[in-house]
Order: sequence, then C-alpha cells, then structure tokens
Amino acid sequence: MTRLAYIDWMRGLACLLMFQTHCYDSWLSPAARKSSSLIIWSQLGGTLPAPLFIFLAGVSFALVTERLREKGVERHAIAKQTILRGAEIFGMGLLFRAQEFVLGYPWSPWTDLLRVDVLNILGMSMMLMGVLCWATGDGAVAIARMRTLVGGVFLAAVVAIVTPPLWTTHRPKFLPWPVESYINGVHVFDKPQPWLFPLFPWSAFAFAGLATGFYLFSDFAKRKQGLAFAVLGGTGIVAGFLSTLLDSSSFRLYAVYDYWHSSPNFFLMRSGILLTILFLVYAWCRWGFAQKGFSPVIQLGNTSLLVYWVHIEFVYGRFSILPKGQCSALKATAGLLTIFLAMVLLSLARTTWKKRRLKASKQGLAVTARMAES
Repeated sequence: MTRLAYIDWMRGLACLLMFQTHCYDSWLSPAARKSSSLIIWSQLGGTLPAPLFIFLAGVSFALVTERLREKGVERHAIAKQTILRGAEIFGMGLLFRAQEFVLGYPWSPWTDLLRVDVLNILGMSMMLMGVLCWATGDGAVAIARMRTLVGGVFLAAVVAIVTPPLWTTHRPKFLPWPVESYINGVHVFDKPQPWLFPLFPWSAFAFAGLATGFYLFSDFAKRKQGLAFAVLGGTGIVAGFLSTLLDSSSFRLYAVYDYWHSSPNFFLMRSGILLTILFLVYAWCRWGFAQKGFSPVIQLGNTSLLVYWVHIEFVYGRFSILPKGQCSALKATAGLLTIFLAMVLLSLARTTWKKRRLKASKQGLAVTARMAES
C-alpha cells in the first residue's frame, strides 16, 4: 500500500458525502423531502465532509512538515513554505466567494463576499499550524515531533473548550461582524450560525489531524503500522463513549449548553468518528479492494479542491444541471450520479494533464543537460 493511499481514499470519501448532501439539498422538491427519509440520511452523512477535509488537512500538513524536517530543512524555511501555502488556500477561499457573488449577481447579497467558508478556515488553520510547527520545531526531529504532537492535542482541546462561551456568553461583539464571524460564525445574524466555518470550533479538527499525522510518523507507528492504526480506531471508540457519558452527566461547565453545535463533547464525538473512519479506511486500503485497479474514490481524493470548487456551481449555482427544489428523489439521484461521473472525468483530466506537463518538463531538462555536455 502506498503511504498516502488511505489519505486520498478518505478525502475521496469526503467528496462523495459532499456530493450527495449538496445534490439532494439543492434539487429535492418540498414534496420529495416530506415523502422520503432520504433527505434525513443525506443530511446525516453531510455532517462528515467538512470535519474530514479539515482533519485530513492537518494530517497532510504533519506529513509534509515531518519530511522536510527529516531532510534537514531549517524550521524557519519550513514555516515560510507551509504558512504561505495556508495563505494561498485562504486567498482561494476569498476568490471562490468573489466568483459565487459574480455568478449569482444580482441575487447574491454583497455580504456573501465576507462569508466564512470551508476554504477560508482551511487556509487560516494551515497558517496557525505553521506557526505551531515553527514554535515546536527546534532541536532533534524526534523531539520536535513529540512537542508538535502534544501541542496539537493541547490546542485542539483549548479551541473546543473555549468555543461555547465565544458563541454565547462571551461573544466578542465589540468586533466588526466580518471579523467576529471568523471567531464564531455570526455573519450578519444575531447569533452564530452552525452552517458557517469559524475558527472556533473548526480549527480544532485541523490541530487534531496535525497531532494524528505526527503520531503516524512516530517510531512505534513506523514499526507496527497496523497496530498503530488499530490504536487510533480504539481511541476513536473510547472518545465516542466518553462524549456520550459526559453529555449525559448532570454537571454543566457552561451557562449555555448546545451539544450539537458548540459543545466540546460533540467535538469529542466527531473526533472519535474521524479516528474510527481513518482506521477503517486504512484497513480497506491495506487489506481490502481499495487499490485493486482504478479507484474513482482515490482519484477524487487526488483533486478534492478542484472538484469541490467546480461541483458547487453545477449543483447550487447559476449552471445547476437540474431545477433547484423541484426534483423527485429519483431525478435528484440521477443528477447525483451525473455529477459524480463528471467530477471523476474532470479529476482524470487534471491528473493526466499534470503528468504530461511533468513528463515534458523532465524531457526539457534532459535536453538542456545534453546540450550543456556537448
């Protein structure tokens, strides 16, 4: 099994869950929503893509940082490279919002330009992880790895713990709403919105992923990879049980308790689910059929940013392939299958183009080297 196959498969799974959630949400008619439980299951699956994407961003960030550290790259150079990549993703998030505003004009309100979306928070989380890796990256690689792992767990816990008061009793109302929205997702409303992606609590998933990624680079995980992933799966089950236990407790730490949106207990549950999925995906990739021949799931995972960006316009946007809010369950499912196939083809086109460009670049370097020798 290639080292990153399970990451690509898990990211591809997030794409599939995202497709079905968006397609059914956009296209199902009110009658279809009432007559079928499909929308309920679809929305349940729709709670996973965003945590998966952000968590995996943390895992991938750890893998990249660890490899650079092992090559002896100085921590300031690593920080510069990774923080700039985070800033690039953040800029893409702003560009995406501008695109949606232009394509939705004149119906889109100007405030949508400042809405905190998943790309915005991915970029900001990557910049914060870059700062953490810089702060903990001094010294030997193994020691820096352990410091960063502990720092990731600590910051994930801190973000989760302070989220409830930042959403309720201690909201930073003195800030302009575009700034406050990055803290608690208030946007233009009178209270934080659970469908937005503020730093609190979403960056906690990135820090959790970062800690997980550095754990996977530990000496123990390198020696006994299967057992290391099984430990993650077991930890996920324990986290889910602990979340349920704490939620049922009569003790309340916060004046306002909202399990499903801002509670640390819900973060604990979702983190447990992510760790369990990670173990199951690893097992599927190592011992199952995930890599037997062509895998459309892995293919989507290779280009998740591209398919995320493009599919939105053909599901929610001006170029929606089906009439929004007017389709039966069968018609919406047919549209979902069309989107899936189209995104796989787009992904294949993208990776094929990249391979050809890389091949041409290598050939060009070889020709230049031969000319220099002659």
